[in-house]
Amino acid sequence: MKEEKKKKDFIRQIIDDDFAQGKYSHLITRFPPEPNGFLHLGHAKALCLNFSLAQEYAKRGFETFCHLRFDDTNPLKVKEEYINSIKEDIHWLGFDYGEHCYFASQYFERFLDCAKHLIKERNAYVDKQSTQQIKKTRGTLESFGIDSPYRDQSVEENLQLFEEMLSGKFQVEEAVLRAKIDMSHPNLNMRDPIIYRILNIGKDEDIAKAYPMYDFAHPLEDAFEGVTHSLCTLEFENHRPLYDWILENCPISCHPKQIEFARLNLTHMVMSKRKLSQLVSENYVDGWDDPRMPTLSGLRRRGVSASAIRHFCEDIGITKFNSLTESSLLDYHIRNDLENRVDRKMLVLSPLKLVITNYSGEEILKISNNPSRDETREVLLSSEIWIEKEDFSENPPPKYHRLAIGRTVRLKGGYCLTCTGMKKNSLTGELEEIYCEHIPDTVGKPAPKDVQCKTAIQWVSLKNAVDIEVRMYQLLFTESAPDKIKEGFLSCLNPDSKKILFAKGEPSLLEVPSGYQCQFERIGYFCADSKDHIQGKSGVFNLTVSLKSRWKKK
Repeated sequence: MKEEKKKKDFIRQIIDDDFAQGKYSHLITRFPPEPNGFLHLGHAKALCLNFSLAQEYAKRGFETFCHLRFDDTNPLKVKEEYINSIKEDIHWLGFDYGEHCYFASQYFERFLDCAKHLIKERNAYVDKQSTQQIKKTRGTLESFGIDSPYRDQSVEENLQLFEEMLSGKFQVEEAVLRAKIDMSHPNLNMRDPIIYRILNIGKDEDIAKAYPMYDFAHPLEDAFEGVTHSLCTLEFENHRPLYDWILENCPISCHPKQIEFARLNLTHMVMSKRKLSQLVSENYVDGWDDPRMPTLSGLRRRGVSASAIRHFCEDIGITKFNSLTESSLLDYHIRNDLENRVDRKMLVLSPLKLVITNYSGEEILKISNNPSRDETREVLLSSEIWIEKEDFSENPPPKYHRLAIGRTVRLKGGYCLTCTGMKKNSLTGELEEIYCEHIPDTVGKPAPKDVQCKTAIQWVSLKNAVDIEVRMYQLLFTESAPDKIKEGFLSCLNPDSKKILFAKGEPSLLEVPSGYQCQFERIGYFCADSKDHIQGKSGVFNLTVSLKSRWKKK
């Protein structure tokens, strides 16, 4: 019952009603990214919705497909790198489009046929006004538009001019093809919108110089592929009348239903590909897969799993109202996914040397890998170990339960230690090492009744500790809504969004492969970097998410 209740959103209700009324006997959705950048969390929401619908209704006995369609109507922005990354991200999230991978460019001749059909039916014309003139005469919400002086050209003249557009006779912005609808329409999108424009794509005579606009190509692509329900974000709601007009006035037998839903907006993030591309091109981040980026490749490199993203998308749900979702909700799902699944390891970010003065040998301790699993790992304990600097205080504040002279703590999985002294550098006065005595027979056992021991600290032995590069990440922006900052989104970049620390860790951290995930005790969840971590040679770990949550699931 809980599963069904979670999935009953308005889109599923519409589809159920369509099936109940016999409007459709099958379901075809599509995911239509433009290959001009990498997919981000906003795409993940749309991707999960479209592919999940196909999976759900297939289980209910319906014939279903979800198509992957690359919107490459603007060839100037298309890169093979983007196409490959999009395919990789879809498969990583656990979805499969099978043989249903399409490109808008493969429909080019059919787009031309539809455009010429509109011209012949006196529903389209070539306008030689400048872009600024067309914009100026479009009108406003309070005033009607003004008819173009080219609006009533003959069919023959428009066909000739359109052929000249395609052959490259016109320069960029010297001519466009416009749909002939209604310059007094209350919806500005219906005031003779541009449906073909000229692109400067070189001198190759075999390549057409005019390409369709998205508002023209999108409904036709859906119809060519037999899409039943075309799911778009809310910014396309005002474009729906044009979507329907194109289909009604072109020689198309299929008429998909467009349904709009709210896009994903997360605090302290930007979801515009243009802005993300600017972050990359101007070197504010280390590429599209920088762990601070909201791209799927960046999240994957950070150590976020596909299941965590899918659960996050399910949790936020599908609505008709734009809102701003707390990024800490994403962190909540990341922690939930990792908590019982990954190993625990010990690592010291700011090493302070500790000498156990009454312990001369060394031994192997068996320490739990994860409280939820009955597994242990072997860790060497010697008389000299590294601990965190913050785990010792010369002048402990109130409620400080870690090491200070005369105080006792437990080594994680090991003995209880009582601090007996410290040593400072004679020239700088900096603390160099502290001295402790261990309490025998306290491994896995409580401290003596007369000893207060209220906390356990992580540690690694000097004898076999390895050097680990740790990349600590925070939110990329200091403001919750960077898109709305008057000075521009770049003005609120977080200067502390990435810090590199050189730590001491268990020797096993050097032997794990790239992509290995673990929790560093008392610090957070981490992932061995997919590019810079070299198994057996150099350990590089990225912070996936901290241990403490700023958001509580209700």
